[in-house]
Parts: sequence; C-alpha cells; structure tokens
Amino acid sequence: MLKKRTAVFLVIAAMLFGGLFTMVVSELANTEQTGEAQGLLASVAESQKTSGQADQDETRKLQVALDLIEQNYYKDVDRSKLIDGAINGMMDALEDPYSNYMGKAAAEQFEDSISGSFSGIGAEVSSEDGHVVVVSPIKGSPADKAGIRAKDIILSVNGESLQGLDLNTAVSKIRGPKGSEAVLQIKRAGSEQPIEYVIVRDDVDLQTVSARMEADGIGIIEISQFSENTGKRFKEELKKLEDQGMKGLIIDVRNNPGGVLSVVIDIAEQFVPKGKLIVQVEDKDQKRQKHVSGGSAKPYPVTVLMNKGSASASEILAGALQQSAGAVLIGEHSFGKGTVQTSFDKPFGDGSLLKVTIAKWLTPNGSWIHEDGIEPDIKVEQPEYFTVAPIDKKNSLKFDMNNNDVKSAQIMLEAIGFEPGRKDGYFDQTTVKAVKSFQSKHKLEADGVINSATAEALEAVLIEKIRDPKEDNQLNRGIDEIRKEIAAKASKH
Repeated sequence: MLKKRTAVFLVIAAMLFGGLFTMVVSELANTEQTGEAQGLLASVAESQKTSGQADQDETRKLQVALDLIEQNYYKDVDRSKLIDGAINGMMDALEDPYSNYMGKAAAEQFEDSISGSFSGIGAEVSSEDGHVVVVSPIKGSPADKAGIRAKDIILSVNGESLQGLDLNTAVSKIRGPKGSEAVLQIKRAGSEQPIEYVIVRDDVDLQTVSARMEADGIGIIEISQFSENTGKRFKEELKKLEDQGMKGLIIDVRNNPGGVLSVVIDIAEQFVPKGKLIVQVEDKDQKRQKHVSGGSAKPYPVTVLMNKGSASASEILAGALQQSAGAVLIGEHSFGKGTVQTSFDKPFGDGSLLKVTIAKWLTPNGSWIHEDGIEPDIKVEQPEYFTVAPIDKKNSLKFDMNNNDVKSAQIMLEAIGFEPGRKDGYFDQTTVKAVKSFQSKHKLEADGVINSATAEALEAVLIEKIRDPKEDNQLNRGIDEIRKEIAAKASKH
C-alpha cells in the first residue's frame, strides 16, 4: 500500500489547518461533555466511554520506551516532543491523509480556518506519498493569482526541499509574514521541468459566498469554502437573487476544498425535496446515518459547476443536487474525497487536538466516491491557456531556442491575439514577429526577445483575459444549459 501522510492544511502564514475535510461538528469534545451528541457522534462518544483505558501492557510498553530514552539517550530530550512524536507515529500508522494530531498552536489555527479567516498564500495542500500536493488555490488568494493549480506538487520553498517531510514541517517552511516572498518550485503534470512561482504572502479575506445576476434572470452563486458562516451567507444571497425574479441558478463550487458537513447539508436542503436523501454517513460497523431533506424543491433549474479542485463537502453538494434534486453537473471530474473527520480536544486538556476519520460518506444512491470523484453530466474543459506554466524569468528567450518556456510564451501570445504560428516550443521567425508586435503595443523595446519585462507583461495580460467571465468555458456552458432549461419550461406553459 502506498503511504499517505497526515491531514490537509491551509498553506498560510499562520500555518492554518483545515479545508479538505468534512467535519460532523466543529468539536466533538463539546458534545461529549454536554451530553448532546446524536446519531453518529453519539456512537463515537459512547465508544470512548466504554473502551476505557488502553490495555495496561500496552501503556507500560510506551512508558518503558519513554523512560529508556530519557535515561539513556546521549543528549537531553524534550519529553513533550517525545509524546507528540509518539502520537504522530500512531497517526502515521493509520496511513490516512486526513487524520492527524495538532499541538496547541496548530489547533487554534485549525479553528480559525473553520471560521474562514487567515493570512498567507492561500492554498490547500495535502501530503501524498511524501509529496506536498496542492488540492486547490483559494479564489482571489496570492496562490490563485500567481497561477497555482490543483494537483501541483510543491517541490521546494525558497530553495529548501519539501520531499519526505511531514506536512507540519513542510507547511512551516511555506509560511511567513505578510509581504514576504515564497519562491515555490512546482512539478506539474505535462511539464518536463519544474516551474518556479514567486508568491508574496498576504492577508486572505475569505468571503466564502459571492453572488450576481446575469442576463435573462440567471443567478450565479460562488462558494469558495463551507465555513461556519457560509450557510447564512448563502441564504442571504439566494434570497436577494430570488427577490430579483431569478429564473435559473448556477452554483459554482470549483476549487472549493470542502468544509463543515452541517453547513453543506443546510445548503442542499434548500434544493432537495422533502423526504429525499442528501447524504449518507457510514461508520466502521457499516451503520448508516441518513440525512433526509426537510426542505422543498425550487421552481427553477439549477446547475452546478465543478472541477478537480472541488472536494469533500463540494462533492456532497454536487452529488445531492444531481441525484436528489435533478441538477446538472458541468465541468471536470471532481477531486474524490469521501471520508468524514471530527476533532477531539477536551480529552488532552492542553489545547492540542486530534482529528480522526470516523466514517465515510455516500451519495444519495449509495456511491462512495473516495479517490474516484464525481463525473460531470456535461464535461467541459477550460482553454489551454488557463493552465499554462509561467515563464522562467532568469533567462531571456530568443530566436532558435526550443524549450518549455518558449512553448508557454507561444500559448500566451496566441491566447491574447498575437499569432506565433506554432505552440511546440521552437522560437522561429513567426514567433519573433509576434513578440515584436506584443512589445510594440505594450511600449516595450521591440527586439523580439522575451526578457523578464516582456514575460511579466505577457503573464499580466493573460491573467486579465482569464479573469474575464466571457473566457470561462465552463461558466458559459452552464449559462447556456440554464437558458435551455428555462426555455423548455416556458414552452410547456
């Protein structure tokens, strides 16, 4: 079995934790003390009460190991580090990337991530087979603006390799104060050479819900993460759109890494008819807790946009709306995260926290999408230039060169209307002509050489193009689909 290490983290200056998880509640320990746990949580809490202390022989074995190290190791040791290391070792043995131990500081930051406020580069990462892998950049964050993509592998930060490090250590190397630079070396599928990104860390104001009305009464609600305030914000924005006479809705969960389970259930309930399933949660004894909607269907069509950065709670919403509310899924295959975690902090008594996978979740029809994801009803890819690698600005590109940076430049030139004639990485005379035309238009020295100034200008113009909703193939297809459904409904009356 390939080993996957520890949980998913928000790569931020304060090293926040969270994002790619589906929590039953924010803190199971609170319900344990008040006696208010219900359903799956109640069974977990009860198992803790009845299991009692670990077997005395096992406890003694751990104590003996600790004593032997303290008494015989050739240097003084920090007892607390040994204890934390032992717990981390147990979490390693689970081979579950979503179960992990956090010390007091990390636990506090984890709670902050659930509330939706943090600072840093704004990317969700996990650790897989010793690699730090990007799950999703947060929309509008420094990582998103720089061009970081889902599935990117972060090889190093400021020259320090992350290979083989535990995720806590890796994230500590990525974090840093606002305004500081994080130079990331990225490995991306389809690119032979590592890609360098220079990202300036900043505060990330995570507004989890945004909405707008398009022409023809088509509403669009974007959900960037399912934090504690997301359900309330979604209801507010949905009501505003409905009050404006909305005829159809697009829910955009692209690059949404997930969040709190109760929040996504609350949102789904506003679209799933009463009595129909939203999600099923199955524990290790294969007992299923079925979340049935108490809401009602909407009179207008609904479409969901998703991509490979849509994970966990985003997939719960997509599956529920597709299978129980008749919504159409558009975009790309989703991430594939089908497990449920909850956190235990009160048992430790020192502010530390253990996040453990306690169950798996299933779609209404009983499918477990873990590591498989959800297929869209209508598959739509974004244009090639949406994922083009940035140009290495250390060396200028010129006539007769042949490499991946030239290929990236050619893709960019073509995307913004300067035809290079080819996109295979060979810098020919047609490419020179295209570069000169671009340079002239943007008041740069028109020498046909792509130096750092020309490369930066190319990337800036491309980013503006990508941000233009008119260039968004998936969104445009979603709008077209809603228009068709509105027209079809009108023709029946």
